[in-house]
Amino acid sequence: MSDWIERIHAIEALEDAEFDPQLVSDMAAQAQRMPLPAIRFSTPTFKEYDTGEVKGCSKNSFPAFSITGSACGLNCDHCQTKILEPMISATQPDVLDRKVRELIATQGLQGFLLSGGSNRRNEIHYERFYPVLETLKRDHPGLKIAIHTALTDSAGAKRMEAAGVDTAMMDVIGAEETIRQVYHLERSVDDFEATLAALTATRMEVSPHIVIGLHYGELLGEANALDMVARYPTHALVLVVIMPFYAKPGTFKTPATGDVGRIFLQARARLPDRQVLLGCARPAGMHKRVTDAYAVMAGLDGIAFPAEGAMSLSAALQRPWIQEHSCCSIKVGMTRDVVQVRSCAA
Repeated sequence: MSDWIERIHAIEALEDAEFDPQLVSDMAAQAQRMPLPAIRFSTPTFKEYDTGEVKGCSKNSFPAFSITGSACGLNCDHCQTKILEPMISATQPDVLDRKVRELIATQGLQGFLLSGGSNRRNEIHYERFYPVLETLKRDHPGLKIAIHTALTDSAGAKRMEAAGVDTAMMDVIGAEETIRQVYHLERSVDDFEATLAALTATRMEVSPHIVIGLHYGELLGEANALDMVARYPTHALVLVVIMPFYAKPGTFKTPATGDVGRIFLQARARLPDRQVLLGCARPAGMHKRVTDAYAVMAGLDGIAFPAEGAMSLSAALQRPWIQEHSCCSIKVGMTRDVVQVRSCAA
């Protein structure tokens, strides 16, 4: 463990960061039992990104579209619809079709994320847009489509599959209190598990998300959510960390980096044969640097928009890496063992 601490603090971006020595020791011990795999750094193009270690892509090759613009019927305490604002608005099917085709022609678009605001039952009605997805996939067979499913049933999951969706993403919530208090939603944990069951019964790659600290910054349902994911044949698990920046002032606290790191370690141990990824959302600054360092040490398979120091630590721990300009959920199953940076068009 002392060797890992020395390697961490030899990295300029991490030299002043505080780490939990016991957690670092536990991660080093787990790495002895489960050798650290190659790691993928994802830099999707729906936001600008640049660090001293890695640069984003100026081309809009993997954007996010919202079929509701910035509107959402839930107005959850942790988001207040702000997560939709950076997405490209496409509230009509013909608008989505036109914008996707324009980006294919002008920006080398490789795929996109389809999202939108939910209704009061945490459902998103994509039905009008499925014919567009079908024609886009027919005309561009290599196009990758990911979708935020919200809650759905077996029929809804099969319709997404039939439309050509490649990757289905949903939040898995493990506490009834969080569903009621944070989401203001009259649904149950069982409804979230039923959606996970319906999605994994299709041929789509299913990448559920767990939001660490979703209950106002406290850890409450994360362990139960991890149990739910472990029961189904998902392709990946994406972990994100609550960002109080979006919430009403004073309602959320920021989860401690050590608590976040322990969940990384638990998830890696519970899902040894699946991709475990750190997604886009997490607090910025030194918190992000420490969080990302824990993700590297815990053996997570990928990090979206990595903080300064993440690549240097990967090199210090002899973890080969690759960069891709796509959503972290889209390309899973990486087996490369060499450093490689994809071009913007890749």
